[in-house]
Amino acid sequence: MRADGVGRPAPRVTVIVLNWCGVEDTSACLRSLQRSDYPALDILLVDNASPDGSGPALHAAFPEVPYLQTERNLGYTGGNNVGMQRALAQGADFVLVLNNDTEVEPDAVSRLVETALAETAVGAVGPKILFAEAPDRIWFGGGDFSRTRAVGCHRLEGERDPDPAGGPVEEVSFLTGCCLLIPAAVVREVGGFEEDFFAYVEDVELSLRLRERGYRLLYQPAARIYHRVPLEAGAPSPFQIRHVVRNRLRLARRRYGAGDRLRFALFFYPSRIVRAAAYLSRGDTARAHAVWQGIRSA
Repeated sequence: MRADGVGRPAPRVTVIVLNWCGVEDTSACLRSLQRSDYPALDILLVDNASPDGSGPALHAAFPEVPYLQTERNLGYTGGNNVGMQRALAQGADFVLVLNNDTEVEPDAVSRLVETALAETAVGAVGPKILFAEAPDRIWFGGGDFSRTRAVGCHRLEGERDPDPAGGPVEEVSFLTGCCLLIPAAVVREVGGFEEDFFAYVEDVELSLRLRERGYRLLYQPAARIYHRVPLEAGAPSPFQIRHVVRNRLRLARRRYGAGDRLRFALFFYPSRIVRAAAYLSRGDTARAHAVWQGIRSA
């Protein structure tokens, strides 16, 4: 791939793969990136202080891949921010945040970069994301931000892929942090993830912040990756519940005006009471308590 038709070299892309106790998933992700057809791709493996020793094991298995150890678990937000700062310091033109439990098609990075170069005011570009266990079904087909609920909603989730060949680029109001190509200049201006979110809803907050700064979020369905998550999602863990509740509240407090905060509160608090009561009715005190912990820690 070339940046233009006059022989200028392709922009440098640094893809950040954040590992935490995931030797098998991370290894498959790295191998898929090594098969990429993009000619100016740098891979940065960041280990988030994995207690199982998977960081050093991966470093030994992939000695050609630059390796960064955070020394303590900084969460999805802090671990990726450390990687982004390293990428910027080493002259990357784009950073690509990529979940370690994904695999990319060989042309996925090229298609994302082509889209970013062809469009204007680009804040981030995301691909079509399919279930690894059911690659004809969509996990993420573009996204919509719900201001009332303070969440990002996946289009077509669980549905069969209506157009495996791709389709037109679409401007969307939410992109998932599972795979996110961001121009380096945008990262320098807007910053990375909100680190105190730790995990969950951080991509919703970043999507909203980018759009507030006048940047566009683009969905490129011709770029395809595969996500190793269950087709049928189970009940969220208490950890997930606590962080999602807390971070939705933090997002509303930081990014909403007074009217939107009121509308959100009128939806959010009654719905969380109902949710906690449902958990208690089933004897699930851990999840009910996680709802309360999320509210208190916001």
